Amino acid sequence: MNKLIINSYEEFAAHLGEELGASDWLLVDQDRINLFADATLDHQWIHVDVERAKQESQYKSTIAHGYLTLSLLPYMWDQIIDVRNIKMLVNYGMDKMKFGQPVITGSRVRLVTKLHNIADLRGICKAEIQFKIEIEGQRKPALEGIASFLYYFV
Repeated sequence: MNKLIINSYEEFAAHLGEELGASDWLLVDQDRINLFADATLDHQWIHVDVERAKQESQYKSTIAHGYLTLSLLPYMWDQIIDVRNIKMLVNYGMDKMKFGQPVITGSRVRLVTKLHNIADLRGICKAEIQFKIEIEGQRKPALEGIASFLYYFV
């Protein structure tokens, strides 16, 4: 996959309203879910108890934490875009974030993005990225919203 290469604010702004790309598919397996549960101290059975989930869950399987799905966004975003000539990148915020459906363990997800808005804040580039985290083979996304990043170009 070819990354979109951005060298300046002006190059970034030229993509306003355009789809910026899609990441590779990423497997969300039980090991990843368990590691996230350990890191966040969220061991709810729907995520980590495989046998109980088979019996009691409407999905007949464990599911990924919603915030695990969200936390994959920076990794997948980095597959789509290479912003150069910056001294720093800061996650700035999330807007209109909505979980559409759970990610069942063993599913693959990917990120699809579009440049929603861009602004020059006294030399700092604020990019608002409309995103969807899709589940392979599913019509409805796992998560969608607008992620805001601050790029400090040199």
